[in-house]
Amino acid sequence: MREAVADAHRREWARVLAATVRVTRDLDLAEECTQDAYAQALTTWATAGVPQRPGAWLTTAARNRALDALRRAALLRRTLPLLVMDEPAAGPAEDDLLRLIFTCCHPALAFEARVALTLRLLGGLTTAEVARAFLVPQATMAARITRAKKKIAAARIPYRVPGAGELGERVDAVLAVLHLIFTTGHTAPAGAALARRDLVDAALHLARMLHRLLPGHAEAAGLLALLLLTDARRETRVDADGRLVLLAEQDRGRWDRGRIAEGTALLAEALRRGPPGRYAVQAAIAAVHAEAPAWADTDFTEIVGLYDVLRELWPSPVVELNRAVALGERDGPQAGLDALTPLLAEPALATYGYLSAARAHFLRRLGRHAEAAGAYEEALALTDNEVERAFLAARLAELG
Repeated sequence: MREAVADAHRREWARVLAATVRVTRDLDLAEECTQDAYAQALTTWATAGVPQRPGAWLTTAARNRALDALRRAALLRRTLPLLVMDEPAAGPAEDDLLRLIFTCCHPALAFEARVALTLRLLGGLTTAEVARAFLVPQATMAARITRAKKKIAAARIPYRVPGAGELGERVDAVLAVLHLIFTTGHTAPAGAALARRDLVDAALHLARMLHRLLPGHAEAAGLLALLLLTDARRETRVDADGRLVLLAEQDRGRWDRGRIAEGTALLAEALRRGPPGRYAVQAAIAAVHAEAPAWADTDFTEIVGLYDVLRELWPSPVVELNRAVALGERDGPQAGLDALTPLLAEPALATYGYLSAARAHFLRRLGRHAEAAGAYEEALALTDNEVERAFLAARLAELG
């Protein structure tokens, strides 16, 4: 029974919560009623059996709890700030989800608050899990989420889908949140594991949801393609002993071909819908890697060209770093090192361990072992993930 409830939590949490928010106009009350509905399911389903439509059952239970709470506190609630409902109260479940997504990612909220709210309300993660993901104390994250909820109500942020004139900008904000959740999970900033699969899975779930809700949006398709193509390698990124395995050395026969096929199809869909955006271009880079039968067969000329497109769409020191690495793979380690050198003066990369690791990689290939050792030591000082640290330490030891 617990498995059935857990499965319903993964699949239906966001939809049930979104439908309940429409009744309560209060994020805290809606969350409380949704949690109560899942608790009720644990006992009721154990005796009555799992309903044919668990999501509908949970939505009804949560809404009933909400209506009871509203009746009990009707007078008090008239004096409290509520969500502004400037659209008809009735509407399909997809509208409820879109309202909740755009409310969580409203530009009036700090970016950190958008990420936290999205994971808490849409991803269904506990406050403790969100806090662990971003390396802050649970009390700090709880306060951050509470402040964000209060700001939504007090600032009268409307609980609605943006109009056509502002939809593009607002979708960009949502995509940025989902991309950050994925990248934080793909390589955890700290800890004993290379990845945080709960965050990766939450990002994939939310990206699928957004693509389903906005089927004509090219960058929603592009982001989902990027996530699928990148995550297709998840089982080969560490070996049986938990050691990091570089992309060049991974067993491509174990890559998830289903995800690669789905990601490639989504990329084609995104490119058909108009000029490529930053996520579609990143997905195209991932697709070049995914389609190469071996590392030696990788078309790095195409990858460098795609990074040239990406640097125009999304100027970023990290893009320049990744382009420099691709250049080194295409034209040799000296070319890569030369392209990395100007980035040493980039303030945004001053504490970015991957810059030092990339320099160490090229210096090692050039036989400049003393300089490579210094770069590996710099990378170690800037890296907190234990799997990455073990890899860097091993490379440093190989240099004697």
